[in-house]
Amino acid sequence: MLGSMTSNVPLNELGEFLKKRRSQLSPRTVGLPSTSRLRRVDGLRREEVAQLASISTDYYTRLEQGRMQASAPVLDTLARVLHLDDDERGYLFQLAGKTTVRTRRRGVQKVQPQLQRVLEDLTSVPAMIQGRRGDILAWNVLAAALVTDFSRIPEKHRNYPRLLFIDPAMRGLYADWETAAQVTVAQLRMEAAKYPEDPRLIALVGELSMRDKQFAQWWGDHRVAARTVGTKTLIHPVVGEVTLDCDTLTANTDPDQYMTVWTAAPGSPAHDRLRILASWAADQNLPASSGWEA
Repeated sequence: MLGSMTSNVPLNELGEFLKKRRSQLSPRTVGLPSTSRLRRVDGLRREEVAQLASISTDYYTRLEQGRMQASAPVLDTLARVLHLDDDERGYLFQLAGKTTVRTRRRGVQKVQPQLQRVLEDLTSVPAMIQGRRGDILAWNVLAAALVTDFSRIPEKHRNYPRLLFIDPAMRGLYADWETAAQVTVAQLRMEAAKYPEDPRLIALVGELSMRDKQFAQWWGDHRVAARTVGTKTLIHPVVGEVTLDCDTLTANTDPDQYMTVWTAAPGSPAHDRLRILASWAADQNLPASSGWEA
């Protein structure tokens, strides 16, 4: 599982992704006539994908076996044939090296001043800044009250995917933990395509794969997702069940750095619970963070 992220096997990673995606399609789904011929594997056969993509079976087989590069037009056709969504298509191109993103930005990551100023001004909504690999770079008091007191976690372990899988309290926080965890794995898989040589990302995936069977299974599913808006229902030990809207703000000066904000409509029960949580946090004297480097 670790090897699939190292720089000497990028084509194997692409091949595994193609195999996984064709296994999830049926002939009927792609408009092929069904036959009575017994299928040894689930999904489409290699020759069926090749036929739909107007390429030779040998060419497609070599792609899946990691023995050759694919051109951008072929990748575009395969994305259409395999019914990939926008996130999956972008992931496919990244695996094939058909992207302008490079892995050179491996230096220390500092909280962007613009995001830090916004974070400091947010006193009525929970917010935190994350960087590469989901590392938690900074947070406000309400984020500490809503999620966990990040200041109690060693800096090297302040990573959201890690907390989500390893901290028992995080499993109990989400009303639908499995969905939240699967989305997090899919987002991490997308980042792995951008930075396959990141040693800390490789180590994180290796650790979580060894410690959690569900993570290993979902990582092997090769699902990908970009960060978007959404709604999360949390079961908080202080204010009870609360459903919040989640959004992300990305720093233009560092696209690998973003702020997550949880909000609720004014006058809603969730909004009232956030006000109660803010009062509780003040009594607990929970600390915010001014940012750290990762």
